[in-house]
Amino acid sequence: MCGIIGCVTRKDDMVPTLVEGLRRMEYRGYDSAGVAVLHDGRVDVRKTVGKIEALAGVLSGDPVIGGTGIAHTRWATHGEPSAMNAHPHSDSTGKIAVVHNGIVENYRPLRRQLETEGHSFQTETDTEVLAHLIEKYYTGDLAAAVRAALAGVHGAYGIAAIHADEPEMLVAARNGSPLIVGIGREGYFVASDVAALVRHTKDVVYLDDREMVVATPDGFSTTTLQNVSITKDVERITWDVDQMQKNGYPHYMLKEINEQERTVMDAVRGRLIEASGDAFLGGLREHRDALKKAERILILACGTSWHSGLIGEYMLEDLARVSVEVEYASEFRYRNPVINPGDLAIVISQSGETRDTLAAMGEVQRRGGTTLGIVNVVGSSIARQSDGGVYTHAGPEIGVASTKAFTSQVMVLAAIALSVGRAHSISVIDGRRIVRAMLDIPSQIGDILGQSGKVEKIAEKYAGHQNFLYLGRGYNFPVALEGALKLKEISYIHAEGYPAAEMKHGPIALIDEKMPVVFIATQDPFYEKILSNMEEVKSRGGRVLAIATEGDTEVARIADDVLEVPDTLPHLMPLLAVVPLQLLAYYIAVLRGCDVDQPRNLAKSVTVE
Repeated sequence: MCGIIGCVTRKDDMVPTLVEGLRRMEYRGYDSAGVAVLHDGRVDVRKTVGKIEALAGVLSGDPVIGGTGIAHTRWATHGEPSAMNAHPHSDSTGKIAVVHNGIVENYRPLRRQLETEGHSFQTETDTEVLAHLIEKYYTGDLAAAVRAALAGVHGAYGIAAIHADEPEMLVAARNGSPLIVGIGREGYFVASDVAALVRHTKDVVYLDDREMVVATPDGFSTTTLQNVSITKDVERITWDVDQMQKNGYPHYMLKEINEQERTVMDAVRGRLIEASGDAFLGGLREHRDALKKAERILILACGTSWHSGLIGEYMLEDLARVSVEVEYASEFRYRNPVINPGDLAIVISQSGETRDTLAAMGEVQRRGGTTLGIVNVVGSSIARQSDGGVYTHAGPEIGVASTKAFTSQVMVLAAIALSVGRAHSISVIDGRRIVRAMLDIPSQIGDILGQSGKVEKIAEKYAGHQNFLYLGRGYNFPVALEGALKLKEISYIHAEGYPAAEMKHGPIALIDEKMPVVFIATQDPFYEKILSNMEEVKSRGGRVLAIATEGDTEVARIADDVLEVPDTLPHLMPLLAVVPLQLLAYYIAVLRGCDVDQPRNLAKSVTVE
């Protein structure tokens, strides 16, 4: 969600660097932005509601300079989006500035107590409490004051603070919200996302929960929040800023949809063994036996990752004959779940920082279960805190609505299901057949992408509708869910995904000429039944848009419009069927004039509850 960047150097021209860092994190979602820098013994703050360009305009008209500073993009949780509620926030003296990601859950009692002590608050935010708490405990040592302030704070946070009386110091800490230290040539950085740092350094340190960094132009030190010194490993960022460019595409989302021909291959590159019809994933090496012997596998995820998890459930039960349960991580963490000895949880998150998924993973670990992560971001919290796992290698995904991350997750889950299945019930011959089909997927996606023009024309016919129903059966039911989610995320059209067999248990009442129904109707074991469902819609005056297997004349006879995909094995069909649905959502959103890459109210990395 929110974005943090801070720097400490002896240069006076770091404000453009801070603003550029905010731009690199725009994809995370935000509603306001601000910057605070130290100069001539004071804290200069500039902030505004709206986009980074609005902040740049404010700075152009009222410039500031400085070498130590912090900057922030806010996604509102407490208080409406406004210049006043934007970060950074200050204390009563105006000498302290704070930026914060997360939520201070006990800010109300803290605020009441501070008000009785004479503190006056200017905003509606929970974050302002942090600035006043630091002021309360400040006696000339900013690091000590931050530690004392955070000792009484409940909730998740990533925080960075500066003080006018210590002009060459930056203090930052995390608990449940990511923070990274960047090691530059002329100073040091902190950020909530490596995207903000890649132009300036590739060498980073990842803070863990309840850890703090104190940085000066000469170096940095890391401690726990109890002030115990700790040594952190310096890690290398493996991708560069060029991967974050649009490369001629009008939107990141369209670029990322088109990258899937490559990224699904990257997800399993070097991991498929055609000779033995097997898959080997190095990050699961130590847990391969646990996977194969597991009596039950849990899959924990949110949003799009939950949809990929549903497909993973079907794959693992189908190919490996193991019991699988898929849970919304946000619900799982608040239940009293049963975790048995030998249970194993796969947690899925593009960012590796999804707050609810992290908490659910921790719940499994506290109850003695083994956790394996499927994430895209190297060095993320799930990657570091899970017992093992697999990177999807999709590269930076900037568009808020996930596309290539979804298909990469499904490809990794297919490899896991193959590996576990080979130990249970899949023969070498069948394993080889699956591997060959997986290796064909990239070129098949390329064939689908070649139909973009046809999808765009169909989108013109449907862009004016306000409600859609997406229906699928078997492996294609999660595809229906994902297709509907993509449409509602970026076009703001109400769309629902449903199992096609459930249509007659309620949704059929909605069918009329104003309610387009999107069927995923590929040739699989449910094919005849899905044709019957399509006939039911047509008989009630509904309009049908179908995703069908190439050359299917029966679907074309019933549907008003058809988008074809190549044939593949049923459990791999979601990798193909979802692509035209991604394109459909994209083109409809563009036609409606929506902000495709940064849809309203959404954030890329959901680090609050």
